[in-house]
Amino acid sequence: MNTITHADDIRAWRHRHVPLFNDNKLKLGIFGQNCSNGCTITHAETSFEPTYAHNVALSRLADRVGFELLVPVGRWKHFGGTTEFNANNLEVYTWATAMACNTENIMVFATSHVPTVHPLFAAKQAATIDNISGGRFGLNIVCGWFRPEIEMFGAAQLDHDERYRMADEWLTVIKRAWTEQDFDFAGDYYTVKGGYLNPKPLQQPFPVLVNAGSSDAGREFSARHVDFNFITITTEDEAQFKIDDVKRRAAAHGRECGVMSYGLVCCRDTEREARELYDNIVRHGDWAATENIMNLLGIESSSFGDKDTVRNLGERFIAGWGGYPLVGTPEQVVEQMQAVHAMGIDGFILSWLDYLPELEYFADRVMPLLREAGLRA
Repeated sequence: MNTITHADDIRAWRHRHVPLFNDNKLKLGIFGQNCSNGCTITHAETSFEPTYAHNVALSRLADRVGFELLVPVGRWKHFGGTTEFNANNLEVYTWATAMACNTENIMVFATSHVPTVHPLFAAKQAATIDNISGGRFGLNIVCGWFRPEIEMFGAAQLDHDERYRMADEWLTVIKRAWTEQDFDFAGDYYTVKGGYLNPKPLQQPFPVLVNAGSSDAGREFSARHVDFNFITITTEDEAQFKIDDVKRRAAAHGRECGVMSYGLVCCRDTEREARELYDNIVRHGDWAATENIMNLLGIESSSFGDKDTVRNLGERFIAGWGGYPLVGTPEQVVEQMQAVHAMGIDGFILSWLDYLPELEYFADRVMPLLREAGLRA
C-alpha cells in the first residue's frame, strides 16, 4: 500500500475513513476510564471500577452514543495519598486492543510514555492495533513527566526540553517504520539499522497522533508532529493564547494541528444538585495525593502564585485532573461547551465521578441539546 503524502489527499482520505475527522464540530471522548478513581482524586462514593468488564460496558455505551475517541491514562505507579490515586490500571496498548474488539466506530488510543517503550515496539503495537480495529487506533504521546515512574524503569529523568528532543526522535522512528521499509536511523537517543515493519497501519498516512504538551517546547512538538494538541484550560486568555499559538506554529510548518481539551462533567437536573456533586468530590478529596502531583508539576506557592491560587488549582486536580469543570444543568453544560468551542477547541474528552450512569444521563439529556446547538450532527 502506497502512503498518501499530499495534504489535500490526506484530509479527504481521513474524512472518509477516520472517525475523528467526521463533520461534528465538537468531538467527544472519554478520558481516564482505565485507572482506579478515573480522573477524580477523591473518596466520594462511586460505582466506577477500572475492571475489564466495566470498561467494556462504558466503551460500548460511548460507541453507541456516537463519541469519537477513548483516551486512557498511561500509568505505571500511583501518586500516594489515601486513595493511592490511579494505582489499579489497565496497560494502555492491551486495553486499546480489547476496547477495539468490543466497539465498532469509536477510536481507541494508547497513551504511551516515550522513555518506557522502544519506538519500533511502539510502532509495531500501534500498527497491529490499527489493523485489528479496522483503522481506529490513535497514539497519545507522553514524554514522561512523572519521575518515580521513569526511575522505576531504570531510566534517567531528562530535563524538560530534552524530553521533547528525545520524543522528536522517538516519533520520527515510528513514522518511518509506519511508512518505509529497511530504513536506517542514527540519532542522539535511538539508532536503527534496517528498520522493518509489516503489516503497516491501515490509516493514511499513519494513525492519529495527539500530545498534551503545553510549554513552548511542547506546543512546538505538537505543531510539528501531531494532529491534535490537548490543552488545560485555566483562564480564557491563557487558553486562547495556546490555541492560537499551536495553530500558528503548525501553519509555519505547512501543516494543521487541531486543539482539544478535557474536563469533569457534573450535570444534574438543577444547578444546585450539580454544584453539590462537585462540592462533594472536593470535600472528600485526597489532598496528599493531589499535593504530590502538584509538587511534581512544580505547582507550589513559591513558584506559582499565592496560596489561594494553588488551593483553587488543587481543587481542579481533585475534580478532574486539573481539567475544565463542566458543572450545571444540561442547558448550562451545553452553554459552557459552546463557549469553549468558540475559542477554537475542536474536541473534549470527558470524565465523571461515576462514569457509566453519568454517561447514560449525558446521552439522554445533554447530547440532544448539543445537536440543537449545532455542535453535533
